[in-house]
Amino acid sequence: MTYYDPNNFEKDTPEDDQNIPSIPERHGCVTTWLIFILIINSIIALFYSFTANKISQNLNTPVLAIMGLVILCAINVVCSVMLLTWKKIGFYGFVITTILAFILNLNIGISLTRSIIGLSGFAILYAILQIKKDGVSAWSYLN
Repeated sequence: MTYYDPNNFEKDTPEDDQNIPSIPERHGCVTTWLIFILIINSIIALFYSFTANKISQNLNTPVLAIMGLVILCAINVVCSVMLLTWKKIGFYGFVITTILAFILNLNIGISLTRSIIGLSGFAILYAILQIKKDGVSAWSYLN
């Protein structure tokens, strides 16, 4: 694989441009959504981490359950980064964490309706990954 050396202008030829791997571009909405979920999951993980005892007392749930949600949010942050770097496994990570969060929410007493709304997260993510730029969806670039 040939790497581009920005300090070596003399040897650059038009043929060299063909050896530089192109980075796929995603629609701005897709990038915005991925950064949004990265930031939101980070904030929620930090919030839950610092207020786990208070939340545990208010909801009458074990602190371990709240820490489970912190871990799931942290995994979502990693999955967001994976999707930003074109790794499809990041999407499947979201699917798994969403299902685990659904089960955990039901166990700690969150209503079925609110828990089901939480399940819609990966469906929204999948729909957003279908947004096309130049006729190609972000989903098709994931590997």
